[in-house]
Amino acid sequence: MKLYITKVILGSLFLLSTFVSAQNLSKNQFKVKGNCEMCKERIETTAKKAGAKSAQYSIDSQTLTIETSEKISPEEILKKVAEAGHDNEKFKASDEVYQKLPGCCHYERDLKTENSTIENHHSKGENEFFVKGNCESCKARIEKAAKSAGANSAEWSAEKQTVVLDFDSSKTSADQILKKIAEAGHDNEKYKTTADVYKKLPGCCLYDRDSEFGEKNENVHSDHSDNKSEEKQHHTDVSSHDSHATGEKNIEGVMIMGSKAATSISKKEAGLVFNIDSKELLKAACCNLSESFETNATVDVSFSNAVTGTKQLKMLGLDQKYTSLTKELLPEIRGLASAYGLNFIPGRWIESIQLTKGGSTVTNGYESITGQINTEFLKNAEKQETSLNIFADFNGRAEVNITNVSKINDKWSQTFLLHGNGTFGDTDMNDDSFLDRPKGTQINAAYLLNYNDLESSGLGSHFGINFIKDERTAGQIGFDKKLPQSEQSLYGVGIDISRFQVWNKTGYVFKGKPYQSLGWMNQYVYHQQDSFFGLRNYSGQQHTYYSNLIFESILGNTNHKYKAGASFLYDGYEENYLVDNFKRNEIVPGIFAEYTLTGLKYTLVAGARADFHNLAGTQFTPRLNFKYDFTPQTILRLSAGRGFRTANVFAESQQYFASNRNIQILQNGGDIYGLRPEIAWNYGVSLQQEFKIFGKKSTIVADFFRTDFQDQVLVDLDRSPQQLSFYNLDGKSFANSFQTQWDFTPFKNFDVRLAYKYYDVQADYLDGRREVPFMAKHRGFLNLAYATNKNKNEGFWSFDTTLNWVGKQRLPNTSSNPAEFQLPMYSESYAVLNAQISRNFNKKLRAYLGGENLTSYHQENAIMDFRNPFGNYFDGGMVYAPIMKANFYVGFDVTF
Repeated sequence: MKLYITKVILGSLFLLSTFVSAQNLSKNQFKVKGNCEMCKERIETTAKKAGAKSAQYSIDSQTLTIETSEKISPEEILKKVAEAGHDNEKFKASDEVYQKLPGCCHYERDLKTENSTIENHHSKGENEFFVKGNCESCKARIEKAAKSAGANSAEWSAEKQTVVLDFDSSKTSADQILKKIAEAGHDNEKYKTTADVYKKLPGCCLYDRDSEFGEKNENVHSDHSDNKSEEKQHHTDVSSHDSHATGEKNIEGVMIMGSKAATSISKKEAGLVFNIDSKELLKAACCNLSESFETNATVDVSFSNAVTGTKQLKMLGLDQKYTSLTKELLPEIRGLASAYGLNFIPGRWIESIQLTKGGSTVTNGYESITGQINTEFLKNAEKQETSLNIFADFNGRAEVNITNVSKINDKWSQTFLLHGNGTFGDTDMNDDSFLDRPKGTQINAAYLLNYNDLESSGLGSHFGINFIKDERTAGQIGFDKKLPQSEQSLYGVGIDISRFQVWNKTGYVFKGKPYQSLGWMNQYVYHQQDSFFGLRNYSGQQHTYYSNLIFESILGNTNHKYKAGASFLYDGYEENYLVDNFKRNEIVPGIFAEYTLTGLKYTLVAGARADFHNLAGTQFTPRLNFKYDFTPQTILRLSAGRGFRTANVFAESQQYFASNRNIQILQNGGDIYGLRPEIAWNYGVSLQQEFKIFGKKSTIVADFFRTDFQDQVLVDLDRSPQQLSFYNLDGKSFANSFQTQWDFTPFKNFDVRLAYKYYDVQADYLDGRREVPFMAKHRGFLNLAYATNKNKNEGFWSFDTTLNWVGKQRLPNTSSNPAEFQLPMYSESYAVLNAQISRNFNKKLRAYLGGENLTSYHQENAIMDFRNPFGNYFDGGMVYAPIMKANFYVGFDVTF
C-alpha cells in the first residue's frame, strides 16, 4: 500500500513539474526567409543551438515556429538565425553572409524587418513605429491622436508606413500613444483597432489590414516628400491618367512624379488599369511608343504597310483610332498624326504608361471607345541626372537619346529631352527591289518646366514645349526623292512631317481642404504633313487647341467625391488629296460631371458628359466603372460606357495609299466628308485573382469586353482590289474580346507572363456580314524575364524573351485579280520571337544586345505585283505578318 501511495505521489509530482515547466515555455511563430531543405535544416539547427526547446520551419509558409523558455527571448534566437544568413521579421542578415549561402538558398530578400541587419543598424528610429494608413486624412488623424495622447510631435510617413514620435517619457509612453492611434482607427505594431472603428473610416482611408507591417502599401505613392497629400493626387492630375501608377503628388492638372517599379494592375482603380514602368520598357528595344508594348499582352502591334513600314496598335480587337492616345493626359496621337504619331514619342523619354481597357473617365474626353493609353514623360527631379542612350541595329538604323532632369530649387524643376534617329541602310530582305522600311531622319526635342508648391500655397504647374521634324523616303531602291515622280521610272514615297506643340497645366489645392482642388490644362498643336505615294499626293495641315477645366471636391466626406468641369476642343483641318481640297473646322464645347462612391469593399465611378459638336451635333456620353473586392486578393470589375469620334478617312488610311486603289466615299449627308460620326458602346467584366505559387506572388486576370457600334465609318477593302471604299454602317458591327493572363515567379528573379486572347470582330458591309480583315481570332503570348543577383557594384545580367503566336487572319477579297495576284481567304498562322540580353555594370552603365523576329518568319510577296508598281494590281497594304527577317541590335546607356 505504501509503495502504491509512493508511486502516486511521485507520478503527481512528475506531472506537476511537467505542467509547471510547460507554463514556463511559450510557442512563437515568426516570418523567416528560406528556399530549400538545406535552409530548413540550417534555420532549425541554429534556433536550437541558440536555446529554443524546439524549432519547426515551414518552407511553404516561410515561418519558423519556436518553443522557448523564460531564460531566452525569441529576439535572441532570431538574431542568431539572421547571423546564419536568413532574413526574418526582426533582423536582416548581412549582405556578406547572404552571398556566402549556397545558390539554392538565395531566397528573395523582400521581407521588411524591424532591424536592418544584425549589426543593429535600425530601419526604424528609436521612437519610430509601424502604423497603417493610406492618405492625407490618415496622416492628420494619426498625428492628432498621437498628440492627444501626450506626444510633443508626431510625423507619419505614408511611404514608410511609420510614425516618428517625440514625447516626454515622464508624462506618457509610446504604448499609450499607439493605443490612442488604434482607437482612432489605425492598426499599429502594438495595437489593432476594432472592426467597427475601421469600417467608419472614409473610403480613402481603408488600408489593407492583412498586409504585414513594413510592407509597401500599393494605395500610397512613393513620392519623394512622403506623399503628404493623398487627396491632392486626384485633384490636379491633368498629366496622368492614374496617379497611383507612378508615385505622383498632383492635382487634377498638375503633378510631381516619383518612380515605382514593375508593371502592375492598379488594385485601387475602379477600371482595369495596367501601369507600365520605364523599367519594363528596358526589356526590349523600345525605340518609340509603337515598340513599348512588346512585353505587354494587352496591346497588339503590327505592320500595316509593306512600303511605308508603318506600325499600328490594336486593342480589344479594334484599330488604334478607337483608343484614346494621350500624353500627360492631353490629346496626342489623333487627327493627321494617326498614321505616324507612334514614332513621335521616343521610348527613352517615357517615365510610365497607364493603359486602361474599356471606357476611361469622362474627364478625359469623349473619344475613348476601347480604352486609353496615357504616356508620362520623365519629370523625376529629386536629383540632377543626365542620361545618354545610343542604339544601332545591323541593318542601318541608329538613334541617340539625351535626357536631363534637374532641380532648380525647392519648388522648380526642369527636364530637357532630345532625340535623333536615322535609317541609312537599303534593307530588302525579300529581294523585291522595295525597301522593307523607309530611310530618313527625325529630330525631336522637348523642354518641361515644373512648379510644385502644393504644400504651402497650394499651387502647382507644369509647362511643356515640343518640336518634331521627320523626313522619310520609301519605295524602290534607287528612287531619288529630289526628282519629281513623273521624271523617273522607280516608284517612290516621300513623307515629310513638321509638328509643334506647347501645353500648360496649372492647379490649386484649397487651403485646409486637401480634398478640394481646381485644375486647368491647355494645349496648342500644329501639325503639317507633305507626302506623295507614287503619283498620288496627299498633304494636310492641322491646328488644334484644347482646354479642360476640372473642379474636384467631396459631398460630406471622402467616401463621396465628385468632379465637374468644362472642356473646349478646336480642330482646324485642311487636306489635299490628288486634285481635291477638304477643309473643315470642328468646334466642340463640352461639360461633364463624375461621382465616386467608395465603400468598405467597393468603388463606384459614374460619370457623364455632354458635348456640343458643330458638325456632329449634341452628343451625350455616359460611363460607369464598378469594382468589388471579395477579398484583397480577389477583385471583380464591371464597366460600361459610350464614346464617339469623327473619322479622318484620309489620314487614318494612309497604309493603303501605297497601292493603286481608287478612293470612294459613299456620302450620306453627314458634315465630315459627307459621313456621320462614329458612335459605340463598350461593356466589360474582369476578374483579378492573386495567390501564392512556389512561395511567391502570382496573379491571374481574365477579362471580356464587347464593343457595339451604333454608327461606324467602315473601310471596305473587299468591293474591289482596285478600290478603297468608305461609308457609314447600315446594320451591326461588333467586337468581342476575351483575354486571360497569368503572371508568376517560379523561382527567384525569374518572371513568367502567359496570355491567351480570342477576338470575334464582324461588321455588316454593303454585301453582307463579314469578319473584319487582318484580325486573328486566336493569339498566344509568352514572356520570360530572368535577372541575376546584384553584385557589390549593383551590377547584374538580365535576360528577356517574348514569343507571340498569331492565328490565321481573314484577308481582303482579291478573287477578281489574275491568279498570280490573288490572296488566299486566310493567312497562315505564325510565331515571332524577340530576345534581349543586357548587362548592368553598375547603376550608371548598361549595355544590351537583342534580336527581333528571331524565327525570321516574314510575309512572302508582301507587295502585290511589285514588278509593276504603276499597274492596276500593285498593292502594298495587304500586310498580315512581319516584312523583315531577323534583325539584331546593340545599345549602350550611361548616366552622369
